[in-house]
Amino acid sequence: MKASVIHEFGDTEVLKYEDVPTPGVRPGHVLVKILASGVNRLDHYIREGSVAPELSFPHILGIDASGEIEALGEGVSSFSIGDRVITVPGFPVEKNEYSVRPAATAPSFTLQGLGTPGTYAQYLETPQEWIIRDDTSLTPEETATLPVVLASGVRAVKKVGGVKAGDKVLIHSGASGSGSMQIQVAKALGAQVATTVRSDEKGELAKRVGADLVINTSREDFVEKVLEWTEGRGADVVIDTLGGDVLPKSIDAAKQLGVIVVFGFVAGIESKLDIRNFFFTQKQLKGTLSGDKEDLEWGLERVKEGKIKAVVGKTLPLKDASLAHKLIADNKVGGNVVLLPWAD
Repeated sequence: MKASVIHEFGDTEVLKYEDVPTPGVRPGHVLVKILASGVNRLDHYIREGSVAPELSFPHILGIDASGEIEALGEGVSSFSIGDRVITVPGFPVEKNEYSVRPAATAPSFTLQGLGTPGTYAQYLETPQEWIIRDDTSLTPEETATLPVVLASGVRAVKKVGGVKAGDKVLIHSGASGSGSMQIQVAKALGAQVATTVRSDEKGELAKRVGADLVINTSREDFVEKVLEWTEGRGADVVIDTLGGDVLPKSIDAAKQLGVIVVFGFVAGIESKLDIRNFFFTQKQLKGTLSGDKEDLEWGLERVKEGKIKAVVGKTLPLKDASLAHKLIADNKVGGNVVLLPWAD
């Protein structure tokens, strides 16, 4: 089969399009013919070596995929050949840990494309427990954008952030894959949403997915805008995908007793915080990582209801994975980038 493979850490050029063996199918597993593979910023971090420096090579990246069942391993009865499916992006490798929740706390938890071979390939072999039948009626390109951003978005906004109807929520990077999905999750829960962008073009995308207030941080201060929007109270919940110097300002934008959910470090891995901003205001700083299978299933139900939509920014053939990574790293695409393993 064809795959995009890395043999070392480095810049986007280390992604090589080459022939690799098609995996066999173990008992209890299925072989998925990948019709579309989503590209995530985490793939970029893994490729450059900042996430898993102990990664063994050669390695296939890719966390998200949609496709169809190509072959069944012995004992598989839940699926049939030809079924359309979506892969669960992260799960415990050890079967006796399959029921651990949050799944990311299981000792053997990993992501596809990190601890196991990923989805930048024409086929993927995976346990039957970690795929979901795709009955969304979306195209493969659309469903391939969903797993990571939808599952992690549901977890960050609904479970960790506790967003509910009537809340006012600040979500950063509203035109990104994660941000655009988090906006939709919050709206599906009945919240009002403010979001940050860095250009008017990206602001239009954020509006299309439901943002009530778009703040262009190239010319506006988001803390001032959020306080004005909330009549000086502050946001009930802030989802911060940026970290770095942005996180202290996110805390300032939250109300007393408000929740700040840390969900990334695009702006840097270190932040300087004033402890008094928690002591006197009783704000809560929480962290989140990957969503569970159940989070993805909840989100897919909202997709079927029409409350959440896939946001495809660009599609490319699998051989152009290096270009896809460059677009992600340079923030050149609004929405999600998708690779097509069978395209010329």
